[in-house]
Amino acid sequence: MANEVVDHGRRRFLTATTAVVGGAGVVVAAVPFIKTWEPSARAKAAGAPVTVDISKIEEGQKVTFPWRSLPVFVVNRTSAQLATLPKVDPRLVDPRSDGASAGQQPKYAQNETRSIKPEWLVVVGICTHLGCVPDFFPEIKPEPFDPNWEGGFYCPCHKSRYDMAGRVFSGVPAPKNLQVPPYHFVNDTTIQIGVDPKEAG
Repeated sequence: MANEVVDHGRRRFLTATTAVVGGAGVVVAAVPFIKTWEPSARAKAAGAPVTVDISKIEEGQKVTFPWRSLPVFVVNRTSAQLATLPKVDPRLVDPRSDGASAGQQPKYAQNETRSIKPEWLVVVGICTHLGCVPDFFPEIKPEPFDPNWEGGFYCPCHKSRYDMAGRVFSGVPAPKNLQVPPYHFVNDTTIQIGVDPKEAG
């Protein structure tokens, strides 16, 4: 029987190729498995917390994030917008959110700004009348719907109005202030919607 010549270079190449292909297969198989650790779309819709970056929201700007299939407005209020809050108190249904709107915010948001940090407003963007999504009118200037407008939210469907803290005006169809969802600051540039602050637990 003739001696067979072993091609060591070819053997090394085949071994390396097999290892690479096998490794790739493990990665491909692992990705769906790891994906199962993430909250499903159904879980997110049911109320899984949503972590959002607020670092790029400019002063006076509103950005909307989805949570529980609801729009959540996050507004970076200016000092001028915050200064309007006491001015509109006499025009509001429930300025202290302790009447009809008592259950519309957690205890840590039961203050004039209805927030953890004064400049940051976090509210569910659903009108408390019939569930429409109100528009944001941040400028402090007369508007067709209110010649004494001080900034806030206006629902064009049925003309309900809310101030820069999401508090409802008197004489409009909406009965309550906009809802403040559970939320907390993870750090200075990140909030998590759907989870109360640790100290609130």
